[in-house]
Amino acid sequence: MVNISYVNFACDDPDAMATFWADTLEGERRDLPPSAEIEIVDQVGDRPSLMFREATRGTDEDLPIHLDLGAEDRSEAVERLEELGATVRETKSIEDDGYELTWTAMEDPEGNGFCVSEHE
Repeated sequence: MVNISYVNFACDDPDAMATFWADTLEGERRDLPPSAEIEIVDQVGDRPSLMFREATRGTDEDLPIHLDLGAEDRSEAVERLEELGATVRETKSIEDDGYELTWTAMEDPEGNGFCVSEHE
């Protein structure tokens, strides 16, 4: 099963954006190490969290606002999504302070970007 884990925003100032949306939605900012280079706002209930990352917007490779899907098995979910008509852009991994995250950037059949990672 796949669900929406994050709505991901490319922005100039992740800290300011996270503060704005946390206040707007009465959400709570997640305590992350500064080296994470992202800000996350958790919403009340079962709504997806918001992730803010510093990134240039407006290129063919950029995903300015996109969905981050979470799955119990990322590889299996990617395979299923490809069977449904999605395509893989690339798979990336980061490791920081003993925490590792791997995600796959994909496009739906009309070229809209989204990412798939395993549940936290």
